[in-house]
Amino acid sequence: MRGDEVERKIKIFIVEDDREIVRNLEILLTEEGYAVRSASTRQEALTLLGQEEFALILLDLMLPDGSGYALCTFIRQRLDTPVIMLTAMDDEASVVTGFDLGADDYVTKPFRPMELLSRIKNVLRRSGKNQSVYTFADLRIDTLRAAVTRAGKDVPLSALEYRLLLTFLNHRGEVLSRSRLLEEIWDVAGDFVNDNTLTVYIKRLREKIEEDPAHPDIIKTVRGLGYLMEK
Repeated sequence: MRGDEVERKIKIFIVEDDREIVRNLEILLTEEGYAVRSASTRQEALTLLGQEEFALILLDLMLPDGSGYALCTFIRQRLDTPVIMLTAMDDEASVVTGFDLGADDYVTKPFRPMELLSRIKNVLRRSGKNQSVYTFADLRIDTLRAAVTRAGKDVPLSALEYRLLLTFLNHRGEVLSRSRLLEEIWDVAGDFVNDNTLTVYIKRLREKIEEDPAHPDIIKTVRGLGYLMEK
């Protein structure tokens, strides 16, 4: 997609002393569009937490200069940043302790990368710290304000058109079938939505957000399969 650019990247903080794990996580998260910082000790983590704000913290429990449990307690007392604990300790007592201290999720090593990504996205969504502003060429979408502008001018969307746009945003990189789209926007405005109505709404949405609706660059047709908004 031409001009596809995330205006503000979500910043994730990795607190982990295993450099191989950190390197692999940095690659994984960077490829997903996140900004990443890391620390290998409790003290280094405390220093960075005092200097920067993060959307989420991936926290190892076994640090060379202290327990990750203690660091989690510090974070919970002073910050509202969600925490996902990463640890090789998978016994029930350790898991329960982690949640009792305020961890938002608990992932045991070795972990599966795609599962961890899914957990990160779920925690960000629940905490309200997921990405809120998206830009595609001259189109800007602010999901916190429910505002859409193009070339600096407001783009008026109906409830169904906006819900349709959000559906594509939430599933960027996925081909969405017409049946899947119907499930997502069903009855959002109290109106019956059928296959023909969906065609009309996609056409109207493209006319409002695409530079050339006849050759869409934001919401693309995948012949025989559905529609795609690329990452």
